[in-house]
Amino acid sequence: MPKFKLVQLAALLLISISTAFAQGGTPQPTASPTPSNAAAQPAATPLQPVKPVEPKVISVIGNLELDDIIEVRIENLEQWAETNDATKLVPYINGRAITGNYPEELHLERGRLIYHLEITPENKNVWIDLLGAPHTLREAATLSAGLEKSSSFDSVYGQTNPVTLTVISPVYGLIALVVILGTLFFMIWLVRNTNVIREPGPPPAPGKRRPYNLGRAQMAFWFFLIYASYMAIWLITSALDTITSSLLALMGISAGTALGEALIDTGKDTTKANQIQDLTAEKQALEQGIAQTQADLDAIDPSSPSATDVSNRESLVRQLTETRTRINQIDQQLRTFNSQQSAPTSSGFLRDILSDSSGYSFHRFQIFAWTIVLGIIFVSSVYNNLTMPEFSTTLLGLMGLSAGTYIGFKFPEQK
Repeated sequence: MPKFKLVQLAALLLISISTAFAQGGTPQPTASPTPSNAAAQPAATPLQPVKPVEPKVISVIGNLELDDIIEVRIENLEQWAETNDATKLVPYINGRAITGNYPEELHLERGRLIYHLEITPENKNVWIDLLGAPHTLREAATLSAGLEKSSSFDSVYGQTNPVTLTVISPVYGLIALVVILGTLFFMIWLVRNTNVIREPGPPPAPGKRRPYNLGRAQMAFWFFLIYASYMAIWLITSALDTITSSLLALMGISAGTALGEALIDTGKDTTKANQIQDLTAEKQALEQGIAQTQADLDAIDPSSPSATDVSNRESLVRQLTETRTRINQIDQQLRTFNSQQSAPTSSGFLRDILSDSSGYSFHRFQIFAWTIVLGIIFVSSVYNNLTMPEFSTTLLGLMGLSAGTYIGFKFPEQK
């Protein structure tokens, strides 16, 4: 019995050794995890938040110009619109949001926005910043889109790849330039070769022109300035209602100045013509009286010793002397009137509008200087702000005072 157990033990040992060699080595027992080992294991990695989709402007179709239609294409627009309001997207030009200029058409599945670029009360100042003080017909600009009170999307049209912003359409700009310059040259021709802004009346002498008139020159100055500015503002902004109430008042002041001046000059001409007519009639009557008086004198016998004849003869001689003296006075007055009528001739534009018969006058220089100053302010406002200036009532009152002073001094001026 002990031998049999010994044989079983040897057989069991031999089987164990054979199994170990078959597995390549003795198997190692796996230690069961202890509580301390479990704590040392790393925790499970939490889920990362999904990064939001960032839209990007990838192309634009159309001409970037005020009152034109463009199509902006944005990638990832449909995904972005799932959590945002795409109907409130506005164009961004040079980093400025065109407020209130929402898309007229919206195609989310294709990432397309259709905009009609137009001026509204909300974005007027933005367009003035973009288009004011133009120095070229077209300028480089960045373009994107975004919400009004947020930042704009990324865009391929940045500083290194700008789009072209049309400030003035070349075709319409050329037409407007031809019209304005044509008007200017024609007006200059009229000024130099006609009496359009000169003193009224016939030419003083062959080959001579009458002097330039200050009131009419002021009217011509404001007419062309407002005319050219209206064309320029319409050309850039397409705005038609740009004439302000203060400009109407200013034009009224200049027109009133010219009208008052014309009435005064007409009154002087009428008075002078009436005086000439009265003097001529008086001279004719006196000449007829001389003939009758001479006939009466010849009828008296010069050798008659009668006291009556002597008295009548002396009276007739005295009457003839007084009549001839009066006729000489009338002739002198008529020569003076005729010389005054033929005297006014042009001495040059500035000298004509700044001087009268007494020389240079301060009241003329005053209205001339204020007209130039307001003209400079006017041009600056139109160029920088693309709007007609709104002059204050105080400034208009100053112009009215200068015009009134000029009209007041016209009364004693000699023509």
